[in-house]
Amino acid sequence: MDQMMTLHSNSEASRAKSDRDVSSIDSNQLMAGRRELLIRHGASTYRLRVTASEKLILTK
Repeated sequence: MDQMMTLHSNSEASRAKSDRDVSSIDSNQLMAGRRELLIRHGASTYRLRVTASEKLILTK
């Protein structure tokens, strides 16, 4: 049981550290009032879409 607690604590610490190292942007700022946004990544284009239930879906 103690080993499980240690693993869980280490996982939380790693996640907290990585959260600080990652940039963040609010979806409202990213979408700027739009319901869809095309994102080019290399040779591929992805579509980021806001659903009727206000969830985000990313498709290729």
